[in-house]
Amino acid sequence: MYHAIVFLPLLGFLIAGLFGRSIGAKASEYVTTGLLIVSAALSWVAFFTVAFGDGAAFTVPVLRFIQSGALDVSWALRIDTLTVVMLVVVNTVSALVHVYSIGYMHHDPHRPRFFAYLSLFTFAMLMLVTADNLVQMFFGWEGVGLASYLLIGFWYKKPSANAAAIKAFVVNRVGDFGFLLGLFGVFVLFGSVNFDTIFASAASIAENPEGSGEAVFTFLGWSLTQGGALTAICLLLFMGAMGKSAQVPLHTWLPDAMEGPTPVSALIHAATMVTAGVFMLARLSPIFELSHAALLFVTFIGAITAFFAATVGLVQNDIKRVIAYSTCSQLGYMFVALGMGFYSAAIFHLFTHAFFKALLFLGSGSVIHAVSDEQDMRNMGGLRKLIPTTYWMMIIGTLALTGVGIPTTIIGTAGFFSKDAIIEGAFAGHNGLAGFAFTLLVVAAAFTSFYSWRLIFMTFHGKPRASHDVMHHVHESPPVMLVPLFILAAGALFAGVIFHDAFIGYGHDDFWKGALFLLPDNHILHEFHDVPLWVKLAPLVAMVGGFVTAYHFYIRSPETPKQLAAQHQGLYQFLLNKWYFDELYDLVFVKPAMRLGRFLWKKGDGAVIDGLGPDGVAARVVDVTNRVVKLQTGYLYHYAFAMLIGVAALVTWMMLGGSF
Repeated sequence: MYHAIVFLPLLGFLIAGLFGRSIGAKASEYVTTGLLIVSAALSWVAFFTVAFGDGAAFTVPVLRFIQSGALDVSWALRIDTLTVVMLVVVNTVSALVHVYSIGYMHHDPHRPRFFAYLSLFTFAMLMLVTADNLVQMFFGWEGVGLASYLLIGFWYKKPSANAAAIKAFVVNRVGDFGFLLGLFGVFVLFGSVNFDTIFASAASIAENPEGSGEAVFTFLGWSLTQGGALTAICLLLFMGAMGKSAQVPLHTWLPDAMEGPTPVSALIHAATMVTAGVFMLARLSPIFELSHAALLFVTFIGAITAFFAATVGLVQNDIKRVIAYSTCSQLGYMFVALGMGFYSAAIFHLFTHAFFKALLFLGSGSVIHAVSDEQDMRNMGGLRKLIPTTYWMMIIGTLALTGVGIPTTIIGTAGFFSKDAIIEGAFAGHNGLAGFAFTLLVVAAAFTSFYSWRLIFMTFHGKPRASHDVMHHVHESPPVMLVPLFILAAGALFAGVIFHDAFIGYGHDDFWKGALFLLPDNHILHEFHDVPLWVKLAPLVAMVGGFVTAYHFYIRSPETPKQLAAQHQGLYQFLLNKWYFDELYDLVFVKPAMRLGRFLWKKGDGAVIDGLGPDGVAARVVDVTNRVVKLQTGYLYHYAFAMLIGVAALVTWMMLGGSF
């Protein structure tokens, strides 16, 4: 069964990729989608079998991968609760995106290639989440990076799509460099890249963190003991997570990645690929639990990202970019939970977030489909009665994202259970930055509510701002696009209440079965239940405040936002330009690199290498031959005269004492 779950998407990729032109677009769509549906169904079977069964974690061997000296890496599937949770997320969302894409990409002439890329991405992500060692995880890690590049730049005739694909690829390479160095460090410290060996060694290190006190290895000129080496490794691994999961300052690629087709945004940049960093830290929790400094840094970056992305989302006008910054912010929540050692809450939010964020992205695709590919919310409005099904699906996604629910009860959407748990965990955490993180997360919750309802009000309410021709052609999406929305809406509403007790409730031990590591002195799983009532009410107050403000700004007094923007032009431009991160990187990295490249091209390569090398030699040869060729006139008397000069010179030389 597990081989089928992982390799059916690969089979779909091979069929559509190699034979798509032969079998046609329809066959490519149905084959890849059908295989993903089977894989998703089997994933749910595996989920209930492993997570709610009595069996222990196990591995499913595939083949021998690498064997060189002390490095022994086999390709195997690691099956435990964490794995099957990710299998459900990846395959369920991917299958629904495949189905949705049949309608959304109906007019695209390159559908076989698109569906092949989707299946390739799914296979790479499955390689990542089923990895039994760091090398296999890195293989899947790079695989999703490749597939992301291909899908973001799918419409390669658009310069903006090509630029976004390159930007995503380059920024992720920065993070992946850190991941690779961390992988090397793990091998040096533990002598293996296999998880079982690493985790067993980590347990012994926990008893004696500093080891013998001698340097384990040298990094950047620093001789590191066992404790320092662990911190360095964790920070390097987290650097990889920062790139893949779009954390400040390696977040800049995520909003631009919206240049790809909307189903790509839902699959890669909302539900699966961007959560790879969260999964990686959860999988390596036995290592991260041993480095308090690394967990502090993870908490700090997560809190800053949650706040930063929420502030930028307040003023964005592209419907997909608003949701993209929301994704960035929610990933910050997950990393705060990881930094607190609240790993189960991070994975729970990852699980619920996949449903409502995919719902929002696919719902925005339905809106874009209805308004003739318009994405600027300033050119929408008044769509509520024209596309009512899409409207209500977006409402459900917004309710889940903003965490609507009644504290201390079981009434609430998926986001209410998972996001509020992280906020309460931040308050109860023993981390030195717990108070800082709690404050920023509550503020981010208020901003999240504001920009989410702003999107709803600008898109669906008020007077139509689109042209008469566009409004005349507004239509509801076909059933093939709406059915996936219904399924995701069910998850957005009920996944929280159904799985709350299993993920983070009092039955979490029986559910996780040791798949997530927690030091004995970390009591956050128990203490977050007992926080004061005002802490439980804080997210609710923030959510209501954001909603009321958005309602006032965009329903009751639509002129107020324009007046505020004019009064606070500096702040407005600061947020609209995303804190000027792109401009800063352009100034510090891009332009100097361009200048250096141009100098090396013109002066180094052109003037020195080519000028003194091939071009210079060739020019001198041509110059000499041009001069020599003038001697070949074709006149006999010229040649006779040259011979006479030669004879005269020879006789003169002999007369002056020369001899043969």
